[in-house]
Amino acid sequence: MSGNAPMREVARRAFATEFNDASHTFKESDDERAPAYQLLPTGEKANRVFFVGTLTEKEDIGEDNEYWRGRIVDPTGTFFVYAGQYQPEAASTLRDLEPPAYVAVVGKPRTYETDDGSVNVSVRPESITVVDAATRDRWVVETAERTVERVAAFEDEGNEYARMAADRYDADPDRYREAAVEALRGMDEGEADEQAEPTP
Repeated sequence: MSGNAPMREVARRAFATEFNDASHTFKESDDERAPAYQLLPTGEKANRVFFVGTLTEKEDIGEDNEYWRGRIVDPTGTFFVYAGQYQPEAASTLRDLEPPAYVAVVGKPRTYETDDGSVNVSVRPESITVVDAATRDRWVVETAERTVERVAAFEDEGNEYARMAADRYDADPDRYREAAVEALRGMDEGEADEQAEPTP
């Protein structure tokens, strides 16, 4: 192994509501091979993301080749993933899956400016894995913790990505903390509903 092999970037956890607001991308070097980062509004850079949710829809939107679009929902909103010939494993998984299904996704954030000037954010998946409800619940808890930590550190003077986010986005980071708390609350209510259901 070469000592110069690039390290893979850590896959950041973010809820859909924050991820979809993260329309600004940047590089930290002029090198054309330098990684591109998505700037999360809570003050974190993300070259890769990790999320878990329910695949609710899939569609082959390709013309000449297969190009799959998947709609994956977490407690706060919707992620869109796009996989084609350059993501063969993820495309194959989307082709074979029947919604609804819990899935874990690791991938690269992608932004696309529409004709009206708004920016759509999506994920180009490196992997899509079928998981169970317990894995989904664990992701919700851990992502809520990470989100709350980022919001708590947002005002730290040395937090350069938070400064960048404050300049770039007109968003109060507290709204993402509230979304995280709501996601946890929804999970607790779901568990309560299950416990309240009479056993057959």
